[in-house]
Amino acid sequence: MHFVIMGCGRVGASLARSLERIGHDVAVVDQDPAAFRRLGSEFSGRRVAGVGFDRDTLLQAGIEGAYAFAAVSSGDNSNILAARVARETFGVEHVVARIYDPDRAQVYQRLGIPTVATVRWTADQVLRRMLPQGQASEMTDASGRLVVAEIQVSPAWVGRRLSTIEEATGARVAYITRLGEGILPGPDTVHQEGDLVHLVIRRESVHDVERILDGNPPQED
Repeated sequence: MHFVIMGCGRVGASLARSLERIGHDVAVVDQDPAAFRRLGSEFSGRRVAGVGFDRDTLLQAGIEGAYAFAAVSSGDNSNILAARVARETFGVEHVVARIYDPDRAQVYQRLGIPTVATVRWTADQVLRRMLPQGQASEMTDASGRLVVAEIQVSPAWVGRRLSTIEEATGARVAYITRLGEGILPGPDTVHQEGDLVHLVIRRESVHDVERILDGNPPQED
């Protein structure tokens, strides 16, 4: 599969190397050609110097055949503009954008573009969002029927008990990561901003769970 990454900073370079290491074709876009040195001499993917939301630059990077696009430059406006061009102009289904301002991240999330505020951002997290489910799942049971996976939860669920997530999805919360530490949730544990939620899910239900948690929670009685 082909992946396009805009931004060759620390996160972008790490992401590009990780994708290539597991056998994918990668193109990296950056305005500063000197930034490509972060990729190292062993990186064999495309290096495209240009503006990441420019149509011709994206075409040069192979956006028309891209499975996923990640905008991880240092600018919020550039990232969201590039993500929208990838999604709306070229029809790339799997798009993620790095956003420094958490409030703005919530706005763009409602537009259907997954965004992650920089305080939650790591190359590993974006890798999980770009790869097909299963390639980036944390664990699979011996039968292959169950996966433990980090699922992105819409900000609309903040303040709701994790038991509400379980009731809405039919999945089970295995644990959460909060401020870098793993936590086993109790019956009254509430989802907080910045939490990473790790769910046990039937493999065939992963996309349904992602869809449910990307929307609004059910109304409380």
